[in-house]
Amino acid sequence: MAADVRSWWARRSLRLRLTAAAALVMAAGLAGAAFLLVAWLHASLINGLDQTVLQRAQVVAADEDSNRITAEVPATSHAEAAVQIVDSRGKVLASSANLRGRPRAFTFPASRSGTPRVHTVHDIPEHDYGTWRAVGIPAGTSHDPVTVYVALPTESVDRGLAQLTVALATGVPAVVALLTGMVWLFTGRALRPVDAMRAQTAEISASDLSRRLDVPPAKDALGRLATTFNDLLGRLDAATRRQRRFIADAAHELRSPLSTLHTRLEVADHHPESVHWPTLAPELLRETERLNHLVDDLLQLARLDARPRLRVRPVDLDEIVFTEVREARSRTRLVIDQHAVGAARLTGDEDALSRVVRNLLDNALRHAATRIDISLRMVHDTARLVVADDGPGIPEADRERVFGRFTRLDDARARDTGGSGLGLAIVRDLVTAHHGTIHVEDNRPGTRMVVLLPTRAP
Repeated sequence: MAADVRSWWARRSLRLRLTAAAALVMAAGLAGAAFLLVAWLHASLINGLDQTVLQRAQVVAADEDSNRITAEVPATSHAEAAVQIVDSRGKVLASSANLRGRPRAFTFPASRSGTPRVHTVHDIPEHDYGTWRAVGIPAGTSHDPVTVYVALPTESVDRGLAQLTVALATGVPAVVALLTGMVWLFTGRALRPVDAMRAQTAEISASDLSRRLDVPPAKDALGRLATTFNDLLGRLDAATRRQRRFIADAAHELRSPLSTLHTRLEVADHHPESVHWPTLAPELLRETERLNHLVDDLLQLARLDARPRLRVRPVDLDEIVFTEVREARSRTRLVIDQHAVGAARLTGDEDALSRVVRNLLDNALRHAATRIDISLRMVHDTARLVVADDGPGIPEADRERVFGRFTRLDDARARDTGGSGLGLAIVRDLVTAHHGTIHVEDNRPGTRMVVLLPTRAP
């Protein structure tokens, strides 16, 4: 049952829930304040009545001490006051007019402390008042002691408090209802920008992420929310544009080897007598190898975009460099100098770091004129890997752009022999996944790719 109530409540609108919560808080606060007011006023009025009763008793006791008391105690400004003077044997010696001829009405003993105690008594005979505040104080002499009792009814206090309670019981709900209506209106006005943002968000489609939400002029939570939404839309727009550009570039890159394969196979199919297979087969194999490398790079980028978890463990980066250099030497006649490679142990994914070194060597092999130099050393807690070639180099204005996907600098890197334009993009993503950095420096001549990797992942 409780779960159903919570589920029903959770489905209500935010405006309704805020208004209901505010109404409950206001009702509880005003009811508590009303209760405290009534309690405080009751205590204050009773205390005043007690002071009056005590003063009247002291006056009567003073008259008794001066032997001015008669059988009937003189009336005071409090005509409803009930007064009796009782001797030590319990005999009524004198009383007020409203208790004339009545038996003893008060049975509690006289208070002999410095601050006499006031008692609450009920149903004094022959009186309609229900509750009285009464005090008894000693008087007379030591040989003839008496007790003076004085009581006043609490009817006036009770009547005033009853009227106040009725007024509060009527007024508090009315005030709560009025304030609840105001909260409903103000909450609706405060949430109006949220509804406007919701409507604007609903109009934004995946095909048009360039639209932005209107930011309220106030620098409050709603303004910050709208700004955050706009930042999110900006990132989504940029990511969508990159994805579309990546798909278009990938399709373009895949079309070239596929078209070449299709054309040559089609010619071979239609004119088999003119095909020289010893020449055609290696060309087709090169195209399929190029296609295979491209698909492999696309899959690698797709995995990186999906933010996979790296298989992190201690890795000897120098051993990875030696392994990749041996493999690269089997594919080229260029000089690859690895004498500057020192020991470097760090925490990372061995396969990913092998891919980083392999791609950097492949990039250097495509552009080097005569040699490639590799160095690796530790700088404090960072491994510094440098792959340098003596090729045409990269203009300073393009040194950041080369890490983009499908980027080729045809003029500066004219010796490109079929790279997909994805190798350095994969390197940057893998280095970034290891919380490292990569940048380009001038080698005079050629290019230096500098990778900085922390020995321990954050």
